Amino acid sequence: MTAVPDTATPPPDDVDRIERALGWRPTWFRPATTARGATDTAARWIVADQHDLEPGRRAAFVKIGATDTTADWTRTEYRNYRSLRGAFLPVVLGFDDDGKRPALALEDLSRADWPPPWTDERVAAVLDALAAIGRTAPPAHLTRQKLDMGADWRDLAVDPGPFLALGICSASWLAGALPVLTAAAAEAPLVGDALVHMDVRSDNLCFRDGRAIVIDWNHARIANPDVDTAFWLPSLHAEGGPPPEAILPDAPALAAWVAGYFCARAGQAPLPEAPHVRPLQVQQSRTALPWAARALGLPPP
Repeated sequence: MTAVPDTATPPPDDVDRIERALGWRPTWFRPATTARGATDTAARWIVADQHDLEPGRRAAFVKIGATDTTADWTRTEYRNYRSLRGAFLPVVLGFDDDGKRPALALEDLSRADWPPPWTDERVAAVLDALAAIGRTAPPAHLTRQKLDMGADWRDLAVDPGPFLALGICSASWLAGALPVLTAAAAEAPLVGDALVHMDVRSDNLCFRDGRAIVIDWNHARIANPDVDTAFWLPSLHAEGGPPPEAILPDAPALAAWVAGYFCARAGQAPLPEAPHVRPLQVQQSRTALPWAARALGLPPP
C-alpha cells in the first residue's frame, strides 16, 4: 500500500462514513493504492487529522466498498479481522456499515516496507507469518476448502485459446502435458483444519520491525496450511525470489493445482472490481507452470 499525492477528497457522505468508523473526523486525505494500482470500485484513502508532515498526527487507511461485490468483501474482511488475533494482522481501527458502502479502517501501513525487492530476511519473515497463521485457530464461520482440484485444467482443456494467446506455452506442449497436470492437480492436498489466507502475494504483504504483516483477509478459508505457501511462491519467484521448490520441495500435486489455478484464469476478461488481478495471474502463470513442469518431470513449457 502506497500513498499517491493528490488533492482529491472523498465525497462528503464517505467522509461521514470514515468519521463513524474511526470515531474522529479526518481533515487530510490522500488516495491510497497498492503497488499494483488502485481500483475504481473500492475507495481507498490514507486519512489523518493533520497534514502529512505534522508531528503527533492520527492517521489511518480506510477502504470503502463501492459496489455490491466490494461491499461484501469489506464486510467479510471485517468479520474475519474481528475473529482473529495475531502479530501477522494489521491493527483494526474501526468499521461502519450503513447498508450501502461499508467502511473499514486499519492502521496506516503506507510507511511500512513493501516488497519487492525480496531478501532472505523478508522471505523468512513471510514464512514465519504463514506458520503463525497456520497455528491460529480458524473462526467457526469460515468455510472449508472443498474443490474439484482438477477442474481448472479440465476447463482450460475445453477452451485453451485465451490462455495460449498469452504465449506462456505452445498448443502442442499443453496438449501433451494436460493429462499429467490434470491428474496431479486432482491429488493436491488442499483439505485441512488450519486457517489459510488464500491470497498471499506481495501486494498483500508488508514488513515492519522485522515481521511480516498480511492484509486483505476476505478470502480466508479452512484448509491445508501448505496452500498459502504454494500460492505465494510463483509471485515470489516472478519478483526475483527463490524458485518455488527451494521452499516447498517435493510438492508436485500442489504445484500442478497452483499452476492450474493461475493458468485457467490469466486469459479471462478483466475483473471490474479488481482490474489488477489478471495481469498478476499472467505473471504468476509464467513461473507456476514451469514449476509444475519441473515437479512432474515434464519438458519445459
